[in-house]
Amino acid sequence: MPMSPDASRALCGTPDEFERGCRRDMDRARAEADRLKAMSPPRAAPAALAAFDAAFGALSDAASRASLARNVHPDPRMRDAAERSEQEIDALSTELSLDRGLYDALAALDVSAEDGATRYYLQKSLRDFRRAGVDRDEATRTRVRALREELVRIGQEFGRNIKDDVRRIELEPTDLDGLPEDWRRAHAPGPSGKVVVTTDNTDYVPFMTYARSERAREALWRLYRLRGHPKNLDVLARMLSRRAELARLLGYESWAAYVTEDKMIGSDRAAAEFVEKIARAAEPRMRRDFGQLLARKREDVPGAERVEPWDSAWLQERVKAEQYGFDSQSVRPYLDYARVKEGVLDVTGRLFGIEYRRVPDAQVWHAEVEAYDVVEGEKPLGRVYLDMHPRDGKYKHYAQFTLASGQAGRQLPEGVLVCNFPRPQGGAPALMEHGDVKTFFHEFGHLLHHVLGGHTRWAGQSGVATEWDFVEAPSQMLEEWVWDPGVLAGFARHVETGATLPAEAVRRMKAADEYGKGLMVRQQMFYAATSLELHRRDPEGLDTTALVAELQERYTPFRHVDGTYFHESFGHLDGYSAIYYTYMWSLVIAKDLFGPFREKGLMDPGPARRYRRAILEAGGSKPAAELVKDFLGRPHAFDAYEQWLNA
Repeated sequence: MPMSPDASRALCGTPDEFERGCRRDMDRARAEADRLKAMSPPRAAPAALAAFDAAFGALSDAASRASLARNVHPDPRMRDAAERSEQEIDALSTELSLDRGLYDALAALDVSAEDGATRYYLQKSLRDFRRAGVDRDEATRTRVRALREELVRIGQEFGRNIKDDVRRIELEPTDLDGLPEDWRRAHAPGPSGKVVVTTDNTDYVPFMTYARSERAREALWRLYRLRGHPKNLDVLARMLSRRAELARLLGYESWAAYVTEDKMIGSDRAAAEFVEKIARAAEPRMRRDFGQLLARKREDVPGAERVEPWDSAWLQERVKAEQYGFDSQSVRPYLDYARVKEGVLDVTGRLFGIEYRRVPDAQVWHAEVEAYDVVEGEKPLGRVYLDMHPRDGKYKHYAQFTLASGQAGRQLPEGVLVCNFPRPQGGAPALMEHGDVKTFFHEFGHLLHHVLGGHTRWAGQSGVATEWDFVEAPSQMLEEWVWDPGVLAGFARHVETGATLPAEAVRRMKAADEYGKGLMVRQQMFYAATSLELHRRDPEGLDTTALVAELQERYTPFRHVDGTYFHESFGHLDGYSAIYYTYMWSLVIAKDLFGPFREKGLMDPGPARRYRRAILEAGGSKPAAELVKDFLGRPHAFDAYEQWLNA
């Protein structure tokens, strides 16, 4: 029987206990690897693969716990312990991936009589061993090991410098003109009469969208683009240099060539061509969008020749309000965080035939964290945790973290939603932007993928263990539900009157959202090109600031501003490295996956159940292209995305 979900206990003890727990998993990984190698040939494939799967599964769970604790734990001593554990776990993972005896034992297995998922698992595992350098000479493997261990430390340093660098600016109360009343109440002047605004997203995004003062927006925009500076300039240089060296050692021209090889896209050249294809497709729309921004700016500044980057969000909001009849502040009173949360649980529960049961006595790492068991009837499927509001020392963006990977009959999946949404205070509701609601649905899509896909035969195929450039597709598809008036009617209710968000308001909101699509897509291509080109170029002597400036002005209509350093706080350069393109690649697939729902109705159980079986429950048991074909009955196509882009 599956174990009870209780992995969160590991984050509720002392730092020493946390490290000992990680080391126990490391000892188990070593023991399972040794057990596999000690089996007398010819080894029985199921038993041998079970030992291999258990070894790397134990390491994966330990690494997941360490990553989560490093990013969310309120105690800095625990975060330090998690960082040390992460380094040790990754070192052992590298050691096992370079173990020739382990590789040879797997390579000798006969899996011809096994099921397709097992054959695919072995094929993929052997490929990963070779990509790790297991077949290289001893000197090469020694250097590979050293580089991988160093890269873990560099990545931790890069992320820490972003997470810990929360900057603050003091502004006059009049600089808050235009911001929502609840936001202003939460930012009362201090003893000096000034208002403190931070670079946390809960401050930054509303301020850039609504503040009328261009001077204040510029000041905060510049401050936001100094996060991580100057420390991460050197950290990034070391990261790029070590990655390039590692790629060359393994026989690849660049890190970009190495990291794209095992993705759906297949190569860095194909990734670059994809970026250009999307950029070209979006260019006419971007130019129209920008022309409307410039025309709107000229209403306030006659003769203006350009739109500054700190003007963009504010001007887009003005265009939407004045030309499309939609003021985004008008929907905020309908989007109270508590109701939105219940709405997400209700919609996804009804859609996929599951239920969320609150676990009030679950051991959690912070008092604000909520735990829910996911069940189908009385069958337990896993547990999810919601860590939803900002605090010091916590990860600053929005993501799903794994706490424990699931495996059929052995372990229930446990996942964590880590977000930075407004916090209810003093009995007052926390009002969200509609974009926040979209983000909530998106990240919850990852959580569903983790839980529903967490019942595979092999732990190594559990949950989101697909090709990385497919991982975002299920989450991006779930965003479609936030545009449906019927779906929103279930939870979008005015905090004072209880009235449902009018369908006409949703229609105007959707029409207004169509504006700016070209700008958004080209901005995403700037991010994708930045991530790719930083890893395609020779890092020796590379001026990363100059390259990022060049790419910004190539892909977006906004000038680069000297003295700002976007790339030093571009956290995806650590985890995603060269493959930020995956967000748009996945979106192309997501638009195609949405077709059956569009035809049958968003809450129709037919496509939802088929989608659950074909895509979510399958985890990584097949190549992603096959999963999509299983659901659609054909290979994925570009048509739905192109129609969306040109709508």
